[in-house]
Amino acid sequence: MDVAGRRALVTGASLGIGRATAIALARRGARVWATGLEAEPLNSLGRLCGAAVLAADLSVAEELDTLLEWVGQVDLLVNVAGFGRYESFAEIDHAATLEMLAVNLAAPIRLTAALGSGMVERGRGHIVNVASIAGTLGVAHEAVYAASKGGLIAFSESVRYELAGTGVGVTVVVPAAVETSFFARRGRAYTRRFPRPVAAERVAAALVAAIERDAAGVFVPRWMIVPARLHGGLPGAFRRAAKRSMRG
Repeated sequence: MDVAGRRALVTGASLGIGRATAIALARRGARVWATGLEAEPLNSLGRLCGAAVLAADLSVAEELDTLLEWVGQVDLLVNVAGFGRYESFAEIDHAATLEMLAVNLAAPIRLTAALGSGMVERGRGHIVNVASIAGTLGVAHEAVYAASKGGLIAFSESVRYELAGTGVGVTVVVPAAVETSFFARRGRAYTRRFPRPVAAERVAAALVAAIERDAAGVFVPRWMIVPARLHGGLPGAFRRAAKRSMRG
């Protein structure tokens, strides 16, 4: 898809990957509708790139209804919104779990169902779901977050099969660590030496390029496909390497 002139909805656009994606799409000529949780960063985004903005909490069904009514039909849906928590499995908070699953998984499913049907009717469109390497590999102390992103990956793969031949593409973006406020917000700073965090703008650039070439999936950085493939093909070897890495 050539994004120039297309109507695009970007969620999670207050900060990080979502904000960088909204800017990148606007610079490529897309007409951007941006939503996020925090109004002031959204307002500054609107002033910066001309995006229409609406603050909304995607864990609240009524606010999702308002968002859908506000945006109308789109050619491009980019589901970025998400958050995580750092907690052991024995300390998982039930209310926070429901909120995380609502934002990270249920909201993208709802938006895809609501907006994707119009794309199919018009015979064109693209859906992007931003997952995480945690959803592919699993991460200690982030079990619920990893589960939500793993579910988003499986959802993307399944919908891609359904939409084959309709003119509507589906891309799943799988970033590793990214330089955003995600880690501070999850309750623990990023302390791993490897992989090094990448800039949100790098993820946004890879995302836009994936839309333009109708890529099924993209890892950021690209070499993260190696541990993902190792995990899938030789899980025992991967787990041994991961344990050594955590001890290091």
